[in-house]
Amino acid sequence: MADNNPFVPPSAVDVDLSAVAWGANRTMSDFETGMWRMEEAQPQLRSPIVAVEVLDQAPDWDRLREAVEWASHVVPRIRMRAVEPTLNLGNPVWSVDPEFDIGYHLRRVRLPAPADFDHALRMCRHLATEPFDKARPPWSALLIEGLDDGRAVFVVKTHHSITDGMGGIQMMTLLHSRRADPTPDKPDRTPPPAEHLSSIGAFGEEVIGEIRRAPSRVARLLRGVTNIAATAITQPITTTTEVLDYANSLRRIVTPPASSGSPLLRERGLGRWFGTLEVGVPELKAGAKAAGGSLNDAYVAALLGGFRRYHDAFGQSVDSVPMGMPVSMRTGSDPSGGNRFAAVRFSGPISETDPAKRIRQVREIVLNLREEPALDALDLAAPVLARLPNQLLASWYLSQSTGLDLQASNVAGVPVPVYLAGAKIERMFPFGPAPGCAVMATLVSHVGICCIGINIDTAAVTKPALLMQCIQDSLDEIVALGTTAEGA
Repeated sequence: MADNNPFVPPSAVDVDLSAVAWGANRTMSDFETGMWRMEEAQPQLRSPIVAVEVLDQAPDWDRLREAVEWASHVVPRIRMRAVEPTLNLGNPVWSVDPEFDIGYHLRRVRLPAPADFDHALRMCRHLATEPFDKARPPWSALLIEGLDDGRAVFVVKTHHSITDGMGGIQMMTLLHSRRADPTPDKPDRTPPPAEHLSSIGAFGEEVIGEIRRAPSRVARLLRGVTNIAATAITQPITTTTEVLDYANSLRRIVTPPASSGSPLLRERGLGRWFGTLEVGVPELKAGAKAAGGSLNDAYVAALLGGFRRYHDAFGQSVDSVPMGMPVSMRTGSDPSGGNRFAAVRFSGPISETDPAKRIRQVREIVLNLREEPALDALDLAAPVLARLPNQLLASWYLSQSTGLDLQASNVAGVPVPVYLAGAKIERMFPFGPAPGCAVMATLVSHVGICCIGINIDTAAVTKPALLMQCIQDSLDEIVALGTTAEGA
C-alpha cells in the first residue's frame, strides 16, 4: 500500500543539503540485517530493488557520471559497503569503501541492431539476477543505448537492506532534474573520507553503540511499563481490552492466509521474467471510483482478475490465492532511506468475475488490514530473528514467502516531468524483489501514468507472456467501469 502523497522532487539547485539525511544510520537495523544475511543460505531470497527508467534519448554520459558522483557526495551511503562484525556478533556496519569507484558501479552498453524495449528489459532482468559483490557498496546502474527508436534505458539495482521502495524513489530523484539543461551551481558536499573498517572494528562499534543505546532503551521500557501500570490501575477494563485486541491482531498477522497456494503456481526457482504494463492514473481512478474503491483497490483487483483469467486458460478453477502486501509505516518525520514497512498476508479473491464486486472485496480486506494493531509485529520480532543462524533464518523466511502466489506493492511516484542528464524520463518501471513468491507486482505513478512492473518466477508461471496479457485484459475491464460511469 502506498503513501498517497506523491513525492515532488526539488530542483537540483534548490536541494537543502541540511535536510538530506538519506540512510543516516551507521548500523543496519535488525530487519535489514535479516535481509542481508539470509540470502547467503538461500539464493531464492536475494532481494534487489530494480528501477527501470525509459528515456526519450540517450543522456549525456559525462553529465550522468557527474550526477552519480554528486549524489554520492550528498548521500554518503552510496559510497558505503557493509562490514560484518566478527562472528556476526551484532549487525553489519556501513563503512565508506576505501576503493570506491564510480566506474565499477555505473556502466553503459549499446545493444546490437535491431533492438527494442523488450531487448533492453531482458538485459535489466539479467542484471537483477546477478548477486551483489558484498565487499563493495551493494548497488549498480547500467545505461542501455542503441534502441531502434532512439530511446535509452537506465536501470538501477539496489539491495533491499539499503532501502525500501519509497526510499528508493527518494534516492532516484536526486539524480533527476526539473529541467534538461545542466545545473552548474547546485550545492555540493565534500565526499566522505575512505575508511578501513575491519570485522573487529565493526564489532567494537556495535558494542559501543549498544552501550550508548542502552540507557535510552531502558528509559523507554520503564516509561512504557509505568504507563501500562498506571492505565491498568485506573482503567483496568480498557487495558485488558487493548491487550486482547493486540493478541487477536497478532494471531491474524502471523497466521498464514486461509487459502492454499494454487496448484498451477506451486513450483519455485531462480529464473525471473520482467514484464511491464501501464494505465493512466485518471482512467484507473475513474474505474475504482465507479466501484466505490481507491486506485490501490482497483490495481489489486486487476491483478487478481488477471490471475483468474490465467487459471481459466489452463482449465483451473481457484477461489483465492495467498498474497502479501507491504504497508508503508513511514511518517513525515522519518528520514529518507532505510526500511519502514510492515508486511501483511491475506487470501486474495480471484473467483469473482464482476470487476466492481472484486474491487469492493479488495477494499474491505485492505481497510481491515490497515487497522490491525499488530502491523509492527515483524519489526518487534526482528531483534530475535536477526540473531538466528543464517540457515535457520532463511529456512523460516522461505517457508513464509513460498506460500504466497502474489505480492502487490504500490509506491507513490513523481507527478512532474523530470530529466536525467538532459534526457526526459518518459516512464519509470519498478521491479520489487520476489523472494520465494510466484509473482511480485509493483506500481509507481509517473506524470499521470501508472507504471507497473511484474517480476515473475518462471518456475511458477510457465507462460509469463500469457499472464501479462491476462492482467492487461483485467486492467482494461476495470478502466471500462469508469468509461461506462462517465457515459451514464
